[in-house]
Amino acid sequence: MRWDFPYDSPSQITELLDRHGLAMSRRFGQNFLLSKEIRTRIVSALELDGTEHVWEIGPGIGNITSYLIDSKADITAFEIDRGFISILRDHAFKDVENFTLIEGDFLKTWESVLAEKGTPDVICGNLPYNVGSVIIGRLLEKQVLPKKMAFTLQKEVIGRITGESDTKNWSTLSILSQVDFEVKQLFTIKAGAFYPPPNVDSAVILYTRRDTPLVPDEKRELFFTIVHDLFSSRRKTMRNNLLHGSLASSLPKEKIIDRIEQSQFDPMTRGEVYSIAQLLELTDLFLD
Repeated sequence: MRWDFPYDSPSQITELLDRHGLAMSRRFGQNFLLSKEIRTRIVSALELDGTEHVWEIGPGIGNITSYLIDSKADITAFEIDRGFISILRDHAFKDVENFTLIEGDFLKTWESVLAEKGTPDVICGNLPYNVGSVIIGRLLEKQVLPKKMAFTLQKEVIGRITGESDTKNWSTLSILSQVDFEVKQLFTIKAGAFYPPPNVDSAVILYTRRDTPLVPDEKRELFFTIVHDLFSSRRKTMRNNLLHGSLASSLPKEKIIDRIEQSQFDPMTRGEVYSIAQLLELTDLFLD
């Protein structure tokens, strides 16, 4: 049976932290999501039926974890804060059978869990603002592709994930996300819904894995080499970035120039103008 704690009460959270000699850590970007309605909406968006293996990143004291556990799914939670670890391990979910706690920095522990248990069906989390995009980027680069992912992040970061080509939000993270997933901002969360309130508004993003990725496996490595080159310096032209990036370490510069000149692409454009389909066409120029 899960811990019945009033997660929507700032005074009760403060009393809990004081009782355990804990304080909120700016270093880990800790903000507790108070609203029961919002926490329920996040878990509902995951459409859990109880058969899934779920990773939760940064459970804190269990604000969302309690709802995940109620779904009967197999929950693996990753927590870095030692104080929160003691609450989760020794009090909140001490005897809960469908809950496993991984202690330490997610970025340093997740690969060993992946090797042991395989790709989870679902990943979710109220991600620390200082490393949220890093966490998502690392998972996507390693092709950890669950059926669904849902994250609470800065609204600005979610704008970059859901960005479209030829806009300032179009980025490597946009492309990494959208090649394998349909991404959708579900709703905005005002700062007052958190304790303590952050300095910015947040939002929830839902990743739903595509049946077929937009880039075939055999082209993926070269595709992302070109993407990283194009966005390494947003102010430089496509031609300059490709001539001074990783692509030029595997192809002679003369060949790169020749293939661009014989194509429909304007070498003086910048990387952010290209859609995924166009980037795939650009990739095809350099396939031998």
